[in-house]
Amino acid sequence: MEKKFRSGCAIASLLDIMGDKWSLLIVRDLLIRHKKTFKEMSDSEERIAPSILSARLKLLESYGLIFKGKLPSNKKENIYLLTEKGIDLAPIIIEYTLWSDKHLRAYNTINSYAGLDTDKSLMIETIQKNYTQMSSPLLVACS
Repeated sequence: MEKKFRSGCAIASLLDIMGDKWSLLIVRDLLIRHKKTFKEMSDSEERIAPSILSARLKLLESYGLIFKGKLPSNKKENIYLLTEKGIDLAPIIIEYTLWSDKHLRAYNTINSYAGLDTDKSLMIETIQKNYTQMSSPLLVACS
């Protein structure tokens, strides 16, 4: 996949990969909801179209944010796991969540995330640690 960026701006470069309305939700589903398969991700409440999900997974894989593999126990189904680069997006997801909770609750029924704003650093660390613990054995099995 050709890697094209609009400019040398760090924000614009990130947006070229994560700035559509689906990529960050895919990372959220992997990181926080521990979804691993195409079917699990396509069943999310946002209802991403299969063609868009497929394209975004390929994009995220091409930039090394996710790893695609097959478990020895099921060679038919792909699983998707975040790489370290992908796991490093946890602070962005937490900041988006906090901002949305603070500023959009008046317009939408936002899910409650108790304790998120009390110790943001601990929450980020916990999310990253939990994901790593869940995914490490799968990465080994896929290798």
